[in-house]
Amino acid sequence: MSAGRRLVRVASLAAALGAWQLLTSLDVNLWLRFEQFPTVGEVASAFADRLGTGPYWQDLGHSLRRIVVGFLLAAVLGVAVGTAIARSRWAADLLGPLVEVVRPVPAIALVPVAILLLPTNEQGIVFITFAAAFFPVVVSTRHAVRALTPVWEEAVLTMGGGRLRVLFSVVLPGALPGIFGGLSVGIGVAWICVISAEMISGEYGVGYRTWQSYTVIDYPGVFVGMVTIGGLGWLTSTAVELLGRRATAWLPRPAARGAAGVRRPTFRGADRTPVSTGADPAVAPAAAVTPVPRKEPVP
Repeated sequence: MSAGRRLVRVASLAAALGAWQLLTSLDVNLWLRFEQFPTVGEVASAFADRLGTGPYWQDLGHSLRRIVVGFLLAAVLGVAVGTAIARSRWAADLLGPLVEVVRPVPAIALVPVAILLLPTNEQGIVFITFAAAFFPVVVSTRHAVRALTPVWEEAVLTMGGGRLRVLFSVVLPGALPGIFGGLSVGIGVAWICVISAEMISGEYGVGYRTWQSYTVIDYPGVFVGMVTIGGLGWLTSTAVELLGRRATAWLPRPAARGAAGVRRPTFRGADRTPVSTGADPAVAPAAAVTPVPRKEPVP
């Protein structure tokens, strides 16, 4: 990423923080009421105080553990179920209707089911996290596997490969871009639902602590929780994206605009004839450019 793009990103964040500070310090109340919002300085002070306490890091550890366990279960089972539905008629008939019926139900609406089904609140929150990430992974995997061209599979079968060889050499590698697209969506939805579950039935965690701050009217503490949630979500999403890039490193990548070493065709004249020389056309001598003969019109 170029320095200019980094500067633009930092400037956009700084502008948002500056607008926040200005609106809250002036107690602006024009339909949107900012007079009760904490200022950026108050949130920063509360955040610095929280960083030095044990409960903050304890809550952070609980939320991260729930996300990791639930998301890993959803990734493994989601890829397996999505592949089975796409590749097997029996799996599509047995599991497909069940997935389509349960998928529209919001994961947070499964909290009563988790309370009734599982013995502890901790297991219930992990179940909610799993349910939130499971269905995006299933759907993306199913579509990615079905979109594969059959030529690759036929080539492996022609060379004597079996079904397992086709699965691990053709199907899963070919579907990886779509699978990681579903994983990126799933990790974001999982964070939404784990925080909501912690607010409803949790005993520890970032969501639980954020809700407790709200009940005691500690608004800077509420914003500390929101900032923490946003940071954790950004870190985990970035980790999934980087893992996806490494796993699909064999894919062709588009060249960056204006990147060094990327030579674009140069055109000459009204007929848009391309200049094809080994040297840079801007500095090449005139003799290095071979004139292109023109065809005279037939009388």
